[in-house]
Amino acid sequence: MMEGLRDALQYITGLKAESMEPKLLEINGETYCTKDLRRYHRFPMASSLSVNTLTALVDYIKGKPEELRESSILHVVSPTRVLLYSGLIDERDRETLMATDAIVNEFEFDHYYDQERFLIELQANFVETEDLATIMQVAGNIKSGTTANYSDDGVSQKTTIKSGVEFTDVIVPNPAKLRPYRTFAEIEQPESSYVFRIKDSERGPAFKLVEADGGLWKNATMKKIKYYLEFELADELEKHHITVIA
Repeated sequence: MMEGLRDALQYITGLKAESMEPKLLEINGETYCTKDLRRYHRFPMASSLSVNTLTALVDYIKGKPEELRESSILHVVSPTRVLLYSGLIDERDRETLMATDAIVNEFEFDHYYDQERFLIELQANFVETEDLATIMQVAGNIKSGTTANYSDDGVSQKTTIKSGVEFTDVIVPNPAKLRPYRTFAEIEQPESSYVFRIKDSERGPAFKLVEADGGLWKNATMKKIKYYLEFELADELEKHHITVIA
């Protein structure tokens, strides 16, 4: 009886080993592996390159045209992302040759900052404009000893700033026109409307900016990226059959 049990166990062990061994099958002219039935593709895909500037993307297309397929697509996915695809290849699939992601500073809109952090964030994340200078003047002077008062009627805000022995009323435009860094450096940073808010807190005055354009800047910026690529790659687009979409 023990001998029969041993033979049965050996037989089961053999079946398990055989089932774990991958085998190749040919179905309708295509080769599959029995392990997970993944077909071996006749056209292996290249690993996509990751870059952070439109300049690098343009340089790649100009410098390595032999790596492009018969046709390609430049897809402006968002104000911070552009992908270079091949045209349709076998099985109507696409090969991603390059992914371009802009490096942008992340200012938290609709979030209150304390005075010091707010001023640092404005200088680090925005292009200098007249409205930005006004907001920084107000935010930098709302503190004990230099500001007489500030008022907020929900639409506009007026601050009385003390300069020496004189007092000056400063009206903060609402909405203010500002240009945060939020797309590729090669593109002019888009201007949008923002509402500037001030409130009292236990740690002193707090400030925030609220986007007030409904995200319209995104479509306008994507079009600018498209125009930039079409200008920089004017010859290559026609020569290598590259389509730019946004």
